[in-house]
Amino acid sequence: MQAKGDYPNINASEPQGIKEDGSPYRALLIDDSMFVAKQLSQILTSAGFSVVATAADGQEGIEKYKELYPNVDVVTMDITMPKMDGVTALQHIMEFDKDACVVMISALGKDDLVKKSLMTGAKNYIVKPLDRKKVLERVVSTLKKM
Repeated sequence: MQAKGDYPNINASEPQGIKEDGSPYRALLIDDSMFVAKQLSQILTSAGFSVVATAADGQEGIEKYKELYPNVDVVTMDITMPKMDGVTALQHIMEFDKDACVVMISALGKDDLVKKSLMTGAKNYIVKPLDRKKVLERVVSTLKKM
């Protein structure tokens, strides 16, 4: 019988969601779509990130961010949500913490809102539909610039 060590892992790269000190980056996911939140959670946790909380709208996202602060390394935030949209929530988070690392998530055709988000303080953006490789590329490169 062969042991697991007999088969080199073809994906034997370091998990991208791990900081230099060995601890995971902590992510807060703010999205009104349970499907998107679950997809993001799976993508990030599979890369070593720790998803510390999720929120279904901008208002709840602000509350969770303030509650968890400073123990959030990155926030992913949908632009279009009920109660409070992502751009407004981003403004509140940036007022609370000017160094917040927020990556906006947008559907195609929302270029004006993406620009407004970047001018408001978002560090990057991801366009739906979500692609695992692109999500990790954007989130990791954004964290490395911080």
